Amino acid sequence: MSIFSNPEFDNHEGVYSFADPSCLMRCFIAVHSTKMGPASGGTRFWTYVSDEEALTDALRLSKAMSYKNALAGIPLGGGKGVIMKPEENFERKDLFTAYGKAIDKVGGRYITAEDVGVSPEDMQTIKAETHYVAGLEEGIAASGDPSPHTADGVLRGMEEAVKHKIGVEGLGGITVAIQGLGHVGYDLARRLHNEGAHLIVADINKYLTRKAKEEFNATIVSIDQIHAQEADIFSPCALGGSINSDTLPDIQAYIIAGAANNQLFDNSIGTKLLKQGILYCPDYVINAGGIINVASEISGHYDLSWVDGKIDKIRSNLKEVFDQSARSRTPTNEVADSMARAMLSK
Repeated sequence: MSIFSNPEFDNHEGVYSFADPSCLMRCFIAVHSTKMGPASGGTRFWTYVSDEEALTDALRLSKAMSYKNALAGIPLGGGKGVIMKPEENFERKDLFTAYGKAIDKVGGRYITAEDVGVSPEDMQTIKAETHYVAGLEEGIAASGDPSPHTADGVLRGMEEAVKHKIGVEGLGGITVAIQGLGHVGYDLARRLHNEGAHLIVADINKYLTRKAKEEFNATIVSIDQIHAQEADIFSPCALGGSINSDTLPDIQAYIIAGAANNQLFDNSIGTKLLKQGILYCPDYVINAGGIINVASEISGHYDLSWVDGKIDKIRSNLKEVFDQSARSRTPTNEVADSMARAMLSK
C-alpha cells in the first residue's frame, strides 16, 4: 500500500497511521493543508473492506475539508481521522481512548470533531487524552453537537438553489427527498417541515423513518429508491458516492443539495449533472455549518452570532458558484474546486 500512488493523494502535508493491538484500534489521520490554520475535520468510525479503502477515504475527505474551510472563511486547514471498525468484539471506550492518544501524538496539527459513527460520548473519551478535540457538549467554550448547524447551512443553501433554479423565495411547497436521517438529516427534515416543505425520506433505521412520518408527515420509501423520487430536491445526507453512474439516470430532482460528504462518485459526475440540467450544490460548500461552529469553539471564545454570520455566507458562496457555472458552462463542483484552490494558493 503506497500513499504517494493513491489516486486521492494531493501533496498532503502528512499522513499518520496508528495501531493499538490491545484494543484493536487502527486508524489513519490525514493532514491535507495547514495553510489556513491547524487542520480540522471530523473522525469517521466505519467498517472498511481494506486498509487501502480507509486510507483513500482519509485522503479524499481531508482534501475536501481544506476546500470547505477555505471557502467558509474560517482559520482552519483540512484534515480527517478515519478509524477502522474492528470485525471482532471490542471495548469502545478503550478504542477511543487509544485514538485520543494517537491524535495527541500528532501534536496539534490536527484537531478532531464528530463525524459518522462517532458519538458525543466518544468525543468526551477522546477529550480525556488530548486537547486537540472540538464539538464538545461540556467545557468552557463547548459548542455542543455541530449537526444542527450543518443542517442550518444546508437549509439556507437549498433556499439559494431554489431561488437560482426556479426564481422562488423560500421552501414552502417544495418536495425534498432526504437520503439518511442521522443527526444532520433528521434535523434538516425538521427544519424543512417547519418551512412548509413536503418530505420523502429513507433510512436503514426504520425507527427514524417512522418517527419522521409521525412528526413531519413524511412519505417513507426504500433506501435504494430515494434518489429516484419525483421531488424538487434530492438531499443526500448519508455516506458519500450516492451520485454515480447507476443512480444518475434515475434522478428526477432538478436540485441536489445535501449534507453528505463526497456525494459525487467522481468529478466526471458533475459534468453529467450539468448536461442533465440538474443544479448540484457542491457538498463541501453547503455542508460547512458544522465546521464553522467547531471553528468558533476552537478559538476559545464561542460566539453564536459569528457562527450565524459565517453560516449565512454559505448562500453567497453558492450564488457565486452558480453564477460562475452558468457563465462558463462549467460544472459547479469544478467551479467550487477552482475557488477553493485559488484561496489556498494566495
